[in-house]
Amino acid sequence: PTVTFIDVAGVEEAKEELKEVVEFLREPQKFISLGARIPKGVLLVGPPGTGKTLLAKAVSGEAGVPFFSISGSEFVEMFVGVGASRVRDLFDQAKRHSPCIVFVDEIDAVGRQRGAGLGGSHDEREQTLNQMLVEMDGFDTDTNIIIMAATNRPDILDPALLRPGRFDRRVTLDRPDVRGREAILNVHVKGKPLAPEINLEVIARSTPGFVGADLENLVNEAAILAARRNKKVITQSEFEEAIERVIAGPERKSRLINKDEKRIIAYHEAGHAVVMNVVPESDPVQKVSIIPRGMAGGYTLSLPTEDRMLMPKKKLIAEMVGLMGGRAAEEVVFDDITSGASNDIERVTKLARAMVTRLGMSELMGPMVYGQKEELIFLGREISEQRDYSEAVAEQIDQEVRKLVAESYTKAREILNQYRSELEAVATKLLEVETLSRIEFEKIFPPPEPKRTGIPMLMSGNGNH
Repeated sequence: PTVTFIDVAGVEEAKEELKEVVEFLREPQKFISLGARIPKGVLLVGPPGTGKTLLAKAVSGEAGVPFFSISGSEFVEMFVGVGASRVRDLFDQAKRHSPCIVFVDEIDAVGRQRGAGLGGSHDEREQTLNQMLVEMDGFDTDTNIIIMAATNRPDILDPALLRPGRFDRRVTLDRPDVRGREAILNVHVKGKPLAPEINLEVIARSTPGFVGADLENLVNEAAILAARRNKKVITQSEFEEAIERVIAGPERKSRLINKDEKRIIAYHEAGHAVVMNVVPESDPVQKVSIIPRGMAGGYTLSLPTEDRMLMPKKKLIAEMVGLMGGRAAEEVVFDDITSGASNDIERVTKLARAMVTRLGMSELMGPMVYGQKEELIFLGREISEQRDYSEAVAEQIDQEVRKLVAESYTKAREILNQYRSELEAVATKLLEVETLSRIEFEKIFPPPEPKRTGIPMLMSGNGNH
């Protein structure tokens, strides 16, 4: 079946840009009469899974013209000169079938910046690229061939490839926002029997950061789960389980955990949840569980109430305090600490270091970036960190990072000492039922400061608040 724009959802701006391309192919005369030249190339840029290849297919489906697709890695082979001759063949074929679309997927395989990289193979790649540059420029303006290319690494492409006249248009595909995710889900649930109570907006809200490919996978996982449970329709509970599978990995219920460890894990997760619930800038807790998933012994899921572009300093500090809640609970309750918090500590340290050296959020160090990321062009653009500061400054940075981490830990401990009874209540309940949804958790411990209610919660309960 031909893919058309109806099948592509969640990237409205990119679709608008590409509709022009389709018009060029359908009625070129309209543009030529005004002296406008057809854009030669369109570069689709975006993270993996955002639908670059799908969009290219949709353009050819809409325009109803032949579509030649090749991936960047297919040009370069073990024989010298194969790449360049393949480029010539491809364009000869395209000229015979014009108007048409030539799509080069993963163009960074051939379009890397020349002069970078050691070893014999890069000459071959450069020849291929040179041939491509010549072909893209050597067209007569009336051939009506449009080249589309996709990449998720625009930073390493050769500047000669990106100049106007070769790739005139750059269409950026970003991760979809809530509305985009809902639209994408709508496309993927077509033809699947859904239970009437399913609310796609709720699912879209509980999947921040997912791209199109993740959402497709999510719907598929939910359908597989429903089949495994012998249901006739896919219900909300399958979607919840699928979201958790995608985020944290499948549950490992069979793994035996001894009683003492289970208690420690319960208090650890309860610690995270209680601290996140108390700190006003923290995201609302959606779920606390001590069933092991993936590599983790338990997990606390907090989801933002809306998609954010900017992270305020208060929010970052709140995140650090929340992450420290687990280790703090172990110390407050058992007067001993375990290795269970290693991942939390690693994340806190990274956050703190980023705040000091990258985001300029430390008063002592001021709004400066420390440590330039340097690209070593002869090592194939490997990234290395260059220390552009003195030992004394390095010492100050370490002090600031340590101070931030220590402060967030102290804050987490203070909160847990203050709300000790709630911590006990949550942990006891966790040991009994293993998983608490947001509604169940807030019954035991309503947030002291009202949080903006985010996602109308899916998890058990009536979900209509």
